[in-house]
Amino acid sequence: MQADATQPLIFVDIDGVLIPFRARKARTRGSNGGVPDAADGLGNPLLDRLDPADGERLLALRGELVWASTWAAEANEVVAPRLGLPALRVVDWPEEEEPRHGVHWKTAPVTRWAVGRPFVWLDDETTDADRRWVAANHPQPALLRRVDPYQGLTDADLAAVRHWLEQRERAG
Repeated sequence: MQADATQPLIFVDIDGVLIPFRARKARTRGSNGGVPDAADGLGNPLLDRLDPADGERLLALRGELVWASTWAAEANEVVAPRLGLPALRVVDWPEEEEPRHGVHWKTAPVTRWAVGRPFVWLDDETTDADRRWVAANHPQPALLRRVDPYQGLTDADLAAVRHWLEQRERAG
């Protein structure tokens, strides 16, 4: 996926967002024809919780998708193919970043990575403290959308992101 500096960034976490903590109600087929993906030898039984439709739903958003997950480069090797996503850029996490009191350890690195661009951040651990920190330290608008880790990414989450992106486009 080519970077377009005019588009907002859409940072996507994996655990709790694309892989919910609880099994999905409507079980989807694994990427290998219905055999659970954990049987493919990668050793992560939770990969079966990925919903292949999430890839198309994320690609439909008007922004540049970026992995913001501790999966790092493995997100492109393991998760992206199961969702039908191209290889995405990946946030590199600093070795030892001391988080500010009450602010998630990812918040400052994600904000720095955005380099002044508007962004959406889909994560299951963001709080109001992170929103306040981003508002005070990032010159562009940002939407920090907390995804319920037990449900994973929902239609409501995606509708909120689309609404925010549409507002940004109208504001021009």
